[in-house]
Amino acid sequence: MAVRSNDHSVRTASARRAIAEAGLDALVVSQPANIRYLCGYSGSAGLLLVTARGSDFLTDFRYQEQVKREVKGARCRIIRRDLFTDLAGLPGIRSLRKVGFESQHLPFERYDFLRRNLKAVIPTAGLVERLRQTKQAAEIAAIAAAAAVADRAFAQIVREIKPGMTERAIAARLDFLLKSLGADRPSFETIVGSGPNGALPHARPGSRRVRQGDLIVLDFGAQRRGYCSDMTRTVAVGRPTDRQRHIYGIVRDAQLAGLKAVRAGVSGKAADAAARGVIAAAGYGERYGHGLGHGVGLEVHELPRLGKLSDNVLAEGAVVTVEPGIYLPGWGGVRIEDLVAVTRSGNRVLSRSTKELIAI
Repeated sequence: MAVRSNDHSVRTASARRAIAEAGLDALVVSQPANIRYLCGYSGSAGLLLVTARGSDFLTDFRYQEQVKREVKGARCRIIRRDLFTDLAGLPGIRSLRKVGFESQHLPFERYDFLRRNLKAVIPTAGLVERLRQTKQAAEIAAIAAAAAVADRAFAQIVREIKPGMTERAIAARLDFLLKSLGADRPSFETIVGSGPNGALPHARPGSRRVRQGDLIVLDFGAQRRGYCSDMTRTVAVGRPTDRQRHIYGIVRDAQLAGLKAVRAGVSGKAADAAARGVIAAAGYGERYGHGLGHGVGLEVHELPRLGKLSDNVLAEGAVVTVEPGIYLPGWGGVRIEDLVAVTRSGNRVLSRSTKELIAI
């Protein structure tokens, strides 16, 4: 389902309310995903100024045809000098009393330029990101389509993995499958951790060759039409040992407990505790050191967060991961991750791949 032009109008109206509530007259949006969210532009160079009276999008000559196709709800301006010089020259901008900027994304040099050329520039953090965490129906449909691509790629890769293949070769094949099945690109650098490398939650695939008796952690996602997916499955090479089955069963039970806890109105901290308690009760609490999950959308890591220190409450329409794991140095690891859409009564799981331990 495509994002419609009126969706961007709704988003921009929400952004204007948030800007006013922050006591600002305008916001300079420089973070690429935030720009895409508010006006549809997917290129790599651009700035968006949002004010109470309207929005101005600036880019350079390279993208003048692209903006005709993509940008909605904003006046498009092709710059003559550079983005920030032309921004400071927009009609009326120098009369604005307080102009916000995205402090997490704007380099100091650019901030200093704005400070010297505008009346007052005010740092903001997460203003648009907080809006993005509640998805519209079209966004959830786009994420579900990306998740379906990842599911199909997983179904194929488990038929191809064989002892002797390197982690790097498996990752390259998985990336190829994602693209050939409909992804624009992987949504992040594919993780393949075999044998003892599975104890590294973010293992980078290397030259290690898969061996009989290994567990392999596969963490990957598809980006399709701007929206991301994220999933993890752990598979066994050959018949799993009793210990492998035992550890896998603990993680699966923890993941199911986390899924059961995720619903609108529940805090990220409470959802995390539901899964973490299962692993701690089994005696592996110290071997699970990351949070339960994170939001997914235009970026693969965004709000809300699910973890021990999370202070957010899950809202209906959020899309989050549920991904507990156990990591044992020298032995390996197990992680199981699903992508879910938060609903009022619970959640809808978007990742369809089996959670049974597959032996390949």
